[in-house]
Amino acid sequence: MRNPLGQFLRARRHLTTPDRVGLTRVGDHRRTPGLRREEVAMLAGVSIDYYTRLEQGRQRHPSDQVLSALARVLQLDSEATEHLHHLAHPLTRKRRSIRGVEQVDSTTLRLMDSWDHAPARVVNHRLDVLAQNPLNVALYEGLGYSDNLIRLTFLDPAAREFYPDWEQEARDKVAHLHAALAAYRDDPALPELVEELSLASEDFRQKWARYDVGCWACGHRTRRFHHRAVGAMTLRFQAFAVNHVAGQQLIVSQAEPGSPSENAVVKLAALNVSHR
Repeated sequence: MRNPLGQFLRARRHLTTPDRVGLTRVGDHRRTPGLRREEVAMLAGVSIDYYTRLEQGRQRHPSDQVLSALARVLQLDSEATEHLHHLAHPLTRKRRSIRGVEQVDSTTLRLMDSWDHAPARVVNHRLDVLAQNPLNVALYEGLGYSDNLIRLTFLDPAAREFYPDWEQEARDKVAHLHAALAAYRDDPALPELVEELSLASEDFRQKWARYDVGCWACGHRTRRFHHRAVGAMTLRFQAFAVNHVAGQQLIVSQAEPGSPSENAVVKLAALNVSHR
């Protein structure tokens, strides 16, 4: 992308309605529900010419004060605000190396294999599944593109049944991919992945155009699944950074003790043993 800062600002401006920022719309007929450039400029305290040059890529070094004002006007959360600053000042950031991100060390592999009660896997910044334990293999058995979680979500029709909250899953993963594209600019596989998904999926194209930014695996998350053999389950995710390899995360899924989901995981483990 030649003008990632401008594309980000334009996408977020289109998603911010006048009502959200306290502007009244008496007799206002708009082609789109978002803010106009002059409205963003006014609310941020900059000239319309300056803001227009930002969106068009002719002004490439806005101050942190201007960026903070734009983040406030566009109502960006902390992750999106950090992303905005990264786009504006890419040369001040330490480039993240992608060397070695495909290799999972033997200690992590042994740790995962020792867990027979919790699906676990290691993913990289592209959401490629680099390694997984047998229970995780059983969880995703029968699904296409299971070697990459974002391809699975958008390219396998069965994903909509597997993820009961498919819309949220899809938005979270697209937001993750946006963040990864800014953080790992030296990785040619990332824009190739975006192009592949854009050509293959209208849903992906629409969500990509929103320019949401986030971390799919960060923190503690609860996700629902519907496995074709054991039925519904709700699992609590926890992600751990693999410290010695940039971009790798170990993701462990656990069910609430004594819950129907725990019974489903037990059935899934038994099913996995019977298939060995």
